[in-house]
Amino acid sequence: MAWDIQYKKSVALPQIGWSLDGHKPVERSFVSHAHFDHLARHKEIICTAGTAKLMRARLPGKRREHVLPFGVTEPLTADTTVTLYPAGHIHGSAQILLEHTEHGRLLYTGDFKLRTGFLAEACATPPADVLIMETTFGRSHYVMPPAEKVFADLLHFCRETLADGGTPVIFAYSLGKTQEVLKGLSGAGLPVMLNKQAVALTRIHEEDGIVFPAWREFVAAEVTGHVVISPPHSPGSTFIRSIPRPRTAVVTGWALDPGAIYRYRCDAAFPLSDHADFNDLLRFVERVGPKKVYTLHGFAEDFARTLRGRGVEAWALGRDNQLDLPLMSGIVEDTPLPPTP
Repeated sequence: MAWDIQYKKSVALPQIGWSLDGHKPVERSFVSHAHFDHLARHKEIICTAGTAKLMRARLPGKRREHVLPFGVTEPLTADTTVTLYPAGHIHGSAQILLEHTEHGRLLYTGDFKLRTGFLAEACATPPADVLIMETTFGRSHYVMPPAEKVFADLLHFCRETLADGGTPVIFAYSLGKTQEVLKGLSGAGLPVMLNKQAVALTRIHEEDGIVFPAWREFVAAEVTGHVVISPPHSPGSTFIRSIPRPRTAVVTGWALDPGAIYRYRCDAAFPLSDHADFNDLLRFVERVGPKKVYTLHGFAEDFARTLRGRGVEAWALGRDNQLDLPLMSGIVEDTPLPPTP
């Protein structure tokens, strides 16, 4: 008997009565991490301690929390056990492994990455029969450069801007990316201000033992000489207009796309992501060794097609999944893609 996987903007597993990263409030849901697109006011949740703290700050309210440590297997239903594994996405982010006596092992990644970062726990790759995986960067040209080079380039941008009498403003989302950038500036000796949206979230990281370089909350009247880290703002926003001689840069995996500076309306773009790039996605599937893969988000159809070309049964959840079947000498066959880089 196979897993019954239903998808309507989020994943539901009716056989065990749980959802995975439910987008709308449900009775029971696993919450992989505390980004808003993975949160809702569920009545009962499974998550890690780090995610629970961040979720309480971002989405206050009453709910029943099952806070599980990584790597500890516990019963979920009479026939199912649950184990959380690190996802490598942001602090506290988790994958969930469900093992059913009849349906086998199902692994749901949530957002993840194999590349190591400063804050997220290192991503695990437990074996599973069925894999539901995030595929944001599921096309082959999305390969991130080494983080060391990205931070070196970002530091050069900041120092050059300050030397010219300007204020470097780094656009980074308030949870995850802001803290990663702040940690990446360790040892640079640059004074840093954080947008108020990131202050409480950064303090939660510090409560969990993460050490950052010195920082303070943004004060417009005292910003001269500081590096500012903030969620993206338009050039004409009140926030940007309060900063003397701003020079803006966005930190995102989408910086690999041509024209990223025009899309984000900034002066520079640096390719750093907390999501798996294309090579990460391929390596992850190889290590988990699933019999069937369901892809989710981003270029889900493209990556499912890539996996099918490599002999892996793969389908994009919520998509049409049209097969590419070229005619060759009167015989219909799949055309394999090149081997894993």
